Formats: sequence, C-alpha cells, structure tokens
Amino acid sequence: MSFDGSHTATLSPTASNFGSQVLSNSISNSISSLATTSSRPSSSNITKAYRQASQLFLTRRLPEALSTVLPLITPSTETSDVNGLTEPAPIARASRSTRIKVWSLYLTILNAVLELDPDEGKEAFGSQEWRTLCKKVRDGDVWEEVVQYGYHGVEGEVDSDVVINLATLLLAHAKTQAVNQKRLENYLATSTAPNLDISRQLEANPSSRRSHSRGASGADTPRDLNARVKILELYTLHVLLRNNEWDYAREFISVSAVLDEERRDAFLQALQSLQDEQQASERREREETQRQEEQLQKDIEEARRLRSENEAREKRRLDEERAKREASEIDYGIEQTPSAPGSKKKSRTGTNGAANGSSLSRAKSSVSKGKKAAAPPSLGARAAMIIAHIRKIIEQLGASLTANPRLLLRFVAFIIGILVMFGRRGVRERIQRILGTGWEKVRSTAGMGVKVSYI
Repeated sequence: MSFDGSHTATLSPTASNFGSQVLSNSISNSISSLATTSSRPSSSNITKAYRQASQLFLTRRLPEALSTVLPLITPSTETSDVNGLTEPAPIARASRSTRIKVWSLYLTILNAVLELDPDEGKEAFGSQEWRTLCKKVRDGDVWEEVVQYGYHGVEGEVDSDVVINLATLLLAHAKTQAVNQKRLENYLATSTAPNLDISRQLEANPSSRRSHSRGASGADTPRDLNARVKILELYTLHVLLRNNEWDYAREFISVSAVLDEERRDAFLQALQSLQDEQQASERREREETQRQEEQLQKDIEEARRLRSENEAREKRRLDEERAKREASEIDYGIEQTPSAPGSKKKSRTGTNGAANGSSLSRAKSSVSKGKKAAAPPSLGARAAMIIAHIRKIIEQLGASLTANPRLLLRFVAFIIGILVMFGRRGVRERIQRILGTGWEKVRSTAGMGVKVSYI
C-alpha cells in the first residue's frame, strides 16, 4: 500500500507537470492559429468575392470584375508570417474546387479582355494597363503567375482544369506556341514524379499534398484521368501541330502510358486526318495561287491584245482622215486654179510695165467668173445639210441596232476601247500633236483661201 502510495505520490507531480505543459502548448498553438486565421481571408470571403466577380463579368463590366479577382490571387506584401516570409495569395489556402473556380474565372476575364477591340480595351482599362494585360497573355507570363501565386512555385501542383484553361488561353492569343509547349511538357513531367520537398508539402493544404500521391499516370479518379487525356489532346493535337512537330506528336501518342489502345488509335486517327487536311489545304492554296497567276497572265495578254488592236484601229482612222484632208486640199487647189493664171498674168504685165487695159479687164472678168462658179453654199444650206446627214446616220444606226443587237455591244466595246486608249498619256499626247498639226494645216489653207479671195 505504501509502495503504491509512494509510487502514486511520486508520479503525481510528474503527470501534473506534463499536463500543464501540454495544455500550455495547445493554448499557444491555438492562439497562433487564430492569429494566422484572422489575418487571412476566410473561405466565405473568397466565395463571396468570386460570386461578385462572376456577376460583374456576366454584365460585361470587365475592369470591375478583374479588380475584384486580383486581391484573391495576388500575395499581400504587407503581412508576413512568424519567419518573416511574405504571406502567400489567399487562393493558395483555399480548397481545390474554390481554387479552380477562381483561376478559371481569372483566365476567362483575361480572354475577354484580349478579345476587345484596341480602342475599346484602352478606353475600359487605360492604355498602359491594357497593353500590360495583353503582353502578359501573349508572352505566356500568365502561366508563371498562376504557378507562383497559386501553387507555391511548384508546377506539378497546378490543378489539371487550370492547366487546360491556361493552354487554351495561350492557344488563342499567344504569339507563338513555344512557351505553351514548354509549360505543358514541364507539367506532364513534374506531375507524374513525386515531390520530395518536405517544407513545401507541410505548407501546402491537404488537398495539394494528396495530389502528390498520384500513380504513374498522374490520375487518381476518372475525373483526373479525363482531365489528363484532355491535356494530352491539347498538347499533341494542337500545340505540337502549331509548332509543326507532326512526327514528335505521333511518337508521343504512341508511347503515352495514359492512353489506352482505343484512345491511342483515336488520337492517331485524328492526327492523321489533321495532317491530311493541312496537306489538302496547302495544295488548294498552291492551286489557287497558280490559278490567280495564270488568270493575271491572261488578263495582261488580253490587255496587250486590246491595246494593239485599238492602236491599229486608231492608226487606220488617222490615216483615213489624213488621206481625206489631203484629197480635200487637192480638190481645193483645183477649184482655185482658174484664178491663178489671171494673177500670174497680172504680175507679169506689172513687171513688164505694159498698161494694156483690155487684157487687164479680161483677166479681172475671168477671175470674177471663177469666183462665182466656185462660190460655197450659204450657212443655212450647210446647217440643213449637216442636220440631214446626222438624221440619216441616226436612222440608219437605229435600224441596224434593231436588226442586229450585237452591234450595240460592239459599239459599247469600241467606246470602252477608245476610253482605255485615251486613258494612256502617250496616246493622248500623240493625238494632240496630230490634231494640232491638222489644225495648223486648216488654218494655213483657210488663210490661203482668204488671200486668194481678196486678190
């Protein structure tokens, strides 16, 4: 009894000391956890901000929606933990479903921002901010932002749904797919390998630690497997094909451990159909380019032919007009020949100094008779004759067009040819020179006629 009592008395202080120590430790841990929890946004606040941002996005208020989401995914620089490290973004502490929703909404807002017109985007966000957002997506920096702010810099911890949204966003807006290919390859390589960084695993929440217990295929559930297959589809059938790596895509599909035989055959068949479609599209583009070149060559040859025909037709017309003018000048000289001997005779008599009045009077009477014989018709008679000729031409033209409508088409083609011909500067200058020469001849001929009539 005394042994038991002494033993009990001996153990009682020890037990009481141990209990007080455990109680003090638990109280201090509770106080520190409460302090940490009070300094971070709660899950309800994240959900509330997510719903508010979703409503703003659905009403196309993109600047307000983006400003509502940014505090959830951006680490705070003001608060720090007990070790002096910067507090991570609130989304890094959220549950998996909330994390996926917030990141998906953020990427969707970025996609809508880049689909805006430049003027509309600059008006909504400001010129500098809009350029920054576009550059972040087109250069692929948004992927690094998601990894650093939401997953502690571990690329293999990124949720598969977020990876799918990132790859789709870069496929739609990135300048090149090199960054997208590199990021997907890193994710596929790191998500299947275990993470040995104990500090990262202790800092991460239980859902992120469970993601490291995946098997060789990187999937625990059918949902994870479907997401993995979707990522492989984006990588092999879209990203690699944009980079023109058809053989590597076929090889990657053939050796992939995630795809079963049925899916592998479907992927290979889709890859072959896409390659056949691209080859057919390239062939059609080459044929279309060749057809356009041939059509252009035909149009050039046809234009040359029409130009040569118009030039030949115009040359014949000018030759005919020149011949008519020369014939009219010859006829005019014949009509005025009776007055020539009289004038010569008068000059000869003036030179010899013989004042023979009878011969001079006979020369004057002969000149006056020649003038009366070759007197032109009056102005009214000329106008009536011209009007009659024009009316006759119009009547003949109407009758011919009624009998043969093709003449109208030929006439229209002739007019078009004339317009095309007069559209050339060289032809216009040549016609102006010819008309100028003809007008000078007409003026000189008219001057000669006036002088002869005066004499």
